[in-house]
Amino acid sequence: MTEESSNYRQSRLFTTDEGEFDERRAKADALPIEDGDVVDTDELSDHQRYVEGRGIYDERNDVNDLTGREWKFATKSVLPEQYPPDFQHDLRSQHGGQKPPRLCLELIRRFSTSGDLILDPFAGVGGTLLGASLAEYEGSGRRDAIGFERNGEWVDLYHEVLEAENEDRADRGEGPLADQDMRRGDCLDLVDELATDAVDFLLTDVPYWDMDKVEQTRNETETRSSKLEAFDGDGLQDKAAWLDDMGRKFEQFRRVVKDDGYVAVFIGDMYREQSYNMLSSELASRIVDAGYTMKADLIWYDPSKDLHVYGYPFSFIPSMVHQNILVFRNE
Repeated sequence: MTEESSNYRQSRLFTTDEGEFDERRAKADALPIEDGDVVDTDELSDHQRYVEGRGIYDERNDVNDLTGREWKFATKSVLPEQYPPDFQHDLRSQHGGQKPPRLCLELIRRFSTSGDLILDPFAGVGGTLLGASLAEYEGSGRRDAIGFERNGEWVDLYHEVLEAENEDRADRGEGPLADQDMRRGDCLDLVDELATDAVDFLLTDVPYWDMDKVEQTRNETETRSSKLEAFDGDGLQDKAAWLDDMGRKFEQFRRVVKDDGYVAVFIGDMYREQSYNMLSSELASRIVDAGYTMKADLIWYDPSKDLHVYGYPFSFIPSMVHQNILVFRNE
């Protein structure tokens, strides 16, 4: 049966003798999907079930807990979202690279199911961990999460943020966010403590090398003070050494990510020394070399980003308002 004839049959099913659509009968005998369509639940396959307000869920879905309707929107390659400065934003902003917990939640919902284990090997102040806890209230169910972070200041700040946030949630009558497993130490040492295939989804924002310490493009006489820890603690890496380091680490991470498990990595391209540095492409190549299959390059576009007059009036220099989210699968 064609889509057109199916829609015609459904419209006839719930039409009165006067030729008007009977919404009451439609709701009683069938269920709305979207855009005015209806589905007769008797026609669903054994592996399908209707989730009220969300659409049809296919029980064969082992990637996430999304219905078909939700899956369709989750496959969009651009996330044009401005996240509000919530979840103790002032505290978390002490870390120069923190990511909004609800952005992390969005990715967690796309690439994991309720009860899964999430790993962030470069946890910072715990945006991934907060997102995993938030899924209990704004997703299909809480995920457990483990974070590795070698900077004790950020580990302490994660717990401070969680305590303050839960106090605010209690005042609003909301349930507490779970305290996830934040571990202090080097990721290569800590990953050895995890069992093989233990991790369902790896989500992280990789640390840059010395890019946060070089001169700003718009003012060659000033450098910006970094809020990030010096890389590796032994002086600054150059880009080649950083890429080598990332390749080694993701190769080690692969052991703990389950077969067919997903990996999502935040990385921003940069303009430095009069040239565009396509870090996303270079890092993606190293992660593929480590044994993963690349599946997508998502773009997070933040409309709230400030614009600056770079290069005017002599040279076009981009004002970066997006970050890449590289998506891989451990196949």
